[in-house]
Amino acid sequence: MGGNGGTGADKRPNEQLRSWFVRSGWSKGELARQVNRRARQMGAHHVSTDTSRVRRWLDGEQPREPIPRILSELFSERFGCVVGVEELGLRSAHQSPSVSGVDLPWAGPQTVSLISEFSRSDLMLARRGFLGTSLGLSAGPALIEPMQRWLVPVSAGPGGEAQPVSLDRSRRASQLSGPELDLLEETTVMFRQWDAQCGGGLRRKAVVGQLHEVTDLLQEPHPEEVSRRLFRVAAELAELAGWMSYDVGLQPTAQKYFVLALHASKEAGDRPLGSYVLSSMSRQMIHLDRPDDALELIHLAQYGSRETATPRTQAMLYAMEARAYAGMGQPGKVKRAVRMAEDTFADVQTGEPEPDWIRFFSEAELNAENAHSYRDLAYVAGRSPTYASLARPVMERAVQLFGEDDEHQRSYALNLIGMATVHLLEQEPEQCAVLARQAIPLARKVRSERVNTRLRKTVDIASRHYDNVAEVIQLSDELARELPETAAEAI
Repeated sequence: MGGNGGTGADKRPNEQLRSWFVRSGWSKGELARQVNRRARQMGAHHVSTDTSRVRRWLDGEQPREPIPRILSELFSERFGCVVGVEELGLRSAHQSPSVSGVDLPWAGPQTVSLISEFSRSDLMLARRGFLGTSLGLSAGPALIEPMQRWLVPVSAGPGGEAQPVSLDRSRRASQLSGPELDLLEETTVMFRQWDAQCGGGLRRKAVVGQLHEVTDLLQEPHPEEVSRRLFRVAAELAELAGWMSYDVGLQPTAQKYFVLALHASKEAGDRPLGSYVLSSMSRQMIHLDRPDDALELIHLAQYGSRETATPRTQAMLYAMEARAYAGMGQPGKVKRAVRMAEDTFADVQTGEPEPDWIRFFSEAELNAENAHSYRDLAYVAGRSPTYASLARPVMERAVQLFGEDDEHQRSYALNLIGMATVHLLEQEPEQCAVLARQAIPLARKVRSERVNTRLRKTVDIASRHYDNVAEVIQLSDELARELPETAAEAI
């Protein structure tokens, strides 16, 4: 079977496919062999293509799925750019939701399929900007309204509780043992530690690969509790893949992973994890200067997890709420949210059992977020010295605490840079230069586009305003020498 479509009398030669085929340099037999090999890798064992079938495609026959998708992948790999199904003159049953936006179906099997397809595409061409060029960022109502469906129960179980949609089950027992599932969860923790230490650029592909493997497991039959745990692992890995993509500057790719993570957390029945995913989406919107969207996402996270989140998670959400209000220039609401974050964090009990994904939110992180809220407010208010003075002691505390922590080197670098910006706001260029120079070796160590970009931006501002200050001149020269822009790490 070759996956042939209709053979109407009005069939015309497919000039688009023929053009790509001629430029590829492949023979018909070679293309047929590659299609068959890729089909077997996908589990589509019914596909058996030969040279005569390839000839009929070139003559205008429309193959059925998965042939169009396979041809798109093969030609994309051949030419190092996205070659869509439509560009090959082929018809697909539908545009893949995994590359068509964030309004995706909220159901278990579709979630697994979408994560599998998107992670495979990411791995297929793991080059900077590949997925980013085929995706667009969603914002405003196009982003917020689909995310609000996170709160809608997919089905009602006993007692009216929301239950995840089960995948298709067979009579075979689960082949996944308890120790194997424990190891998957432990590996996710390890990936998260690597990200904190080394930045998003070093292990991103490994995380995406692990995520893809988990989706393969989710397509096998499992008891409901095992499926929930697997969905939870998938959600955590997808969030981490999104976070790493955000860290290295792949913003549309990051957003897609965040959305898929939210879907997986819903299937796991884990509201606090979903709120954490939404907080990551909110942080991205703050980075993209869309504080209104960030605030909507945080309020959605707070509402959805109000009865289940631990004090540490609630404190984190309040801190992110303050960041959003700061970007909107609302000092009264910033101060209220900062106070709520501090008060709620005071309720955190030492030794309280909590998921690993929230353990990053330490006293250092609390001070860092609140300091950045005041710092951002100072910029929005026209470089206000009042808000800069509020930021200073809190940022100093964050720098001190992160300096004592070897596990969060990227956070230490970001807060050294944050402290440097506070010194700029207070018109202290010499002290700004001291802090920024301390961040340079850390920036070289961690693979984080965020760190590099913020450091360069801070040094650029200092150089423009204080180009006659010796320390600033030395800083600019050292940055150009030690962290040249051409040295950006490949993903």
